[in-house]
Amino acid sequence: MAEPLLSIRDLVTEFSTPDGVVHAVDGVSYDVYPGETVGVVGESGSGKSVTVMSILRLIPEPPGRIANGEILLEGRNLLELSDGDLRKVRGKDIAMVFQDPMTSLNPVLTVGSQIAEAITTHDAKVNDAEARRRTVELLELVGVPNAAARFGQYPHEYSGGMRQRAMIAMAIANRPKILIADEPTTALDVTIQAQVLDVLSTAQKETNAGTILITHDLGVIAEMADRVVVMYGGRVVETGTVDDIFHNPTHPYTLGLLSSLPRTDRQVERLEPIPGQPPSLINLPQGCAFHPRCRMSAGRDQCRTEVPELLQLGAGRASACHFHEELPEEIARIEAAMGLEFGSDQQEGE
Repeated sequence: MAEPLLSIRDLVTEFSTPDGVVHAVDGVSYDVYPGETVGVVGESGSGKSVTVMSILRLIPEPPGRIANGEILLEGRNLLELSDGDLRKVRGKDIAMVFQDPMTSLNPVLTVGSQIAEAITTHDAKVNDAEARRRTVELLELVGVPNAAARFGQYPHEYSGGMRQRAMIAMAIANRPKILIADEPTTALDVTIQAQVLDVLSTAQKETNAGTILITHDLGVIAEMADRVVVMYGGRVVETGTVDDIFHNPTHPYTLGLLSSLPRTDRQVERLEPIPGQPPSLINLPQGCAFHPRCRMSAGRDQCRTEVPELLQLGAGRASACHFHEELPEEIARIEAAMGLEFGSDQQEGE
């Protein structure tokens, strides 16, 4: 098997606040391989975005700090690089498409000039004319109409979907090894979301980049991801292929996410929500962070007192649940409650 392009190992990122230390990322580990898409899912506050911001060392210090771990890009620990060396990595080896393109683009510079600057910053041999030509090609690749004319327009003259396309063009300008997309379809209508996801897929094929796709939308994961990392309370609670996650989840939180979604492929008598609220990252529950919301826990001492390890269950499969072997019984209970057969056509239904 190929070596991973990116390896996150035991990453810990914290933020100091007047109320205490926020344990935003607590011992997170996962790999990204060439050409694959790793979907990272979880509720707001689960640590998804802070993990990738830590990869690029964009955590504001203070109040934040990366307290432990390694982030290895082809074996080189990014946490040990000087600021100057890290600037050479950002935008070239690792590029990011942020959630809100309007706050990522400079409003007083044309879109074309900003993409061209991303090219010339990392290749001093490229002259202005060549940078402009390459920028127009990139805008055409991501589906911006009249790309040559759009080169000279400002961000406010682009629609929301067009701005996100421009951000994707900027991200792939230097053919990065790792492409990070943080909620790339937030605040876009459904039709534009589908177009942006198509563009993202095209961009990945163009560069063969390993991609980290962060989203709370399991429908996007079903369509785009090869492997899935499920996060809860700053920790990884399950990993697996997209088929594993949708058809055979091994953690009650993953099952809760899936069973709380509306279905489009059949009539569902009622949805099964996850009870309670996400935990405070300042004061996580003792033991398994999910146990106060977990029906399987049923107040068992082991859930309340022992933090479950992320156990390997097979090739590419892992679960952080003390009683993962009992999950088929919970699936059967939910099937009966919702009036459906859980695993069948789940992915198509997304």
